[in-house]
Amino acid sequence: MRPIRSNLTHSLVAASLFSAALAAGCTSSEHAPRAVKCEESGDAAAGGESYALHEARRRTHAPNVATPAAKLDGYAAPADCEQPAPEPMAGPGEFTGGEGYVDYGVRPFVNAATDPRSTFSIDVDTGSYTIARRKLREGQLPPPAAVRAEEFVNYFRQDYPDAAPGRSFAVVSEAAASPFRPGKTILRVGLQGRRLHAATRRRANLVFLVDTSGSMQSPDKLGLVKRSLALLVDHLRPDDRVSICTYAGSVRKVLDPTPASERGTILRALARLHAGGSTAMGSGIQLAYQLASAQAGPEVNTRVLVCSDGDANVGPRSHHQILDLIAGYQQRGITLGTIGFGMGNYKDTMMEQLANKGNGSYAYVDGMEEARRLFAEELIENLEVIARDVKLQVVFDPARVRRYRLIGYENRAIADRDFRNDAVDAGEVGAGHRVTALYELELVPGGEGVLGAVHLRYKPGVRRSAADERAREESYALTREAGSFAAASQRFRFTACVGELAEVLRKSHHVQTSLPELVALIERSLDRRHDDREHDLLDLAQRAAFLAGRAGS
Repeated sequence: MRPIRSNLTHSLVAASLFSAALAAGCTSSEHAPRAVKCEESGDAAAGGESYALHEARRRTHAPNVATPAAKLDGYAAPADCEQPAPEPMAGPGEFTGGEGYVDYGVRPFVNAATDPRSTFSIDVDTGSYTIARRKLREGQLPPPAAVRAEEFVNYFRQDYPDAAPGRSFAVVSEAAASPFRPGKTILRVGLQGRRLHAATRRRANLVFLVDTSGSMQSPDKLGLVKRSLALLVDHLRPDDRVSICTYAGSVRKVLDPTPASERGTILRALARLHAGGSTAMGSGIQLAYQLASAQAGPEVNTRVLVCSDGDANVGPRSHHQILDLIAGYQQRGITLGTIGFGMGNYKDTMMEQLANKGNGSYAYVDGMEEARRLFAEELIENLEVIARDVKLQVVFDPARVRRYRLIGYENRAIADRDFRNDAVDAGEVGAGHRVTALYELELVPGGEGVLGAVHLRYKPGVRRSAADERAREESYALTREAGSFAAASQRFRFTACVGELAEVLRKSHHVQTSLPELVALIERSLDRRHDDREHDLLDLAQRAAFLAGRAGS
């Protein structure tokens, strides 16, 4: 098996959909990946009609988009302690002042005859979507580099079946003709982690590392952190443990490991948090790991959760030394995840890379609505890790597929030869987590049979013995059907629209769909019965169309 060719394009074609609308923000990089620094614009609504006024005047019927009518038959496959302030730390790349993102480029099409294998680490992050949501709600288009398509797609619920008894995962696939580009087919590959009842999971040992530096003073930063963590306490089991430490110009242990049943003690500790000083993130992470290690063990689900704006400006370690520190603790079974707060000086790249290296997830909280979703639902449901180092390898049959491209996952690529190299790190999956990958395909005319196969490789979620370091591998056939988009399942159609909105916002050179056309497709793909998240996406697409139109693009 030969190495996969780099799927990062090194030359992004300038998109014409709404480039002028990004004049106050950031433009796409011509080379990938590179750091992008973004300064906040002033009054987002200045210089034109406000979105609220526009929405009041908006027509009730969006333009129609023609779609074919063939039928798709569904799925075929199966104690306060203070330490002195450390020395200044060099930040990652350009990330000083303003916001920091990295442009990872956009994947090109790959010839299936010469390279049929697409290999990558799974990703359950969602931060990119909620950052874009906040930007759009504030009257700005998100910087293209801030948009990672897989995080848009994985934000939304899916309809995947639960894993069969004795298995950790269910893997399904569905394909249909693309409404976005003539002659193309969309393939959705879905991975559903085994669901567990809260009573059956291991006791949780959660260490919250809270950034209390001066940059966290605003209500949407430390204030929102405190409200979010207070919300979490009400949804933990009584025997779960919570610890809190902080970092600013110095690091401090605020709360020793405390049972969630002692709610008042935890809330009083949160009330004592105040912002001020510089940002010693590296020393804070080291203290958090020390607290976590004292409670760690195979019968305890231990994780560190960093709540910050990502602005690390002092510390004894460089950016890369912090990542190396995290990798060492991750090998001991302690997961690190990140939860972002605030705007203005937000460092998305730092927060995403910390979570990647710590084998945790990265989320961004743009308000109490998202805090409730994350802290009262997602975090609680997915606390138990069911699989580590989870890799997917999709192998296309060249007799069915001429070319393919994976939408997103640009910074999760793994060499084909490393799929079975269990020393290569990959992501973790919690109980109930779902992971979705979208592909765009060019099919071989007249081809018959399945499109290919999905190979899944992972290690057990809990390390109890040396045997748990041996990876397991499962294989599933891809669907053979590729009917019309209109006949595909509702969730498939909606998910395809989510991926396309991300493509448009990140100015992918593959895009041929206008925002008004995409809004119409989203409206026809909504779950009319429930799911406010889907209606939320429609609102964001409408806002993006308005902002792009106002810019004259």
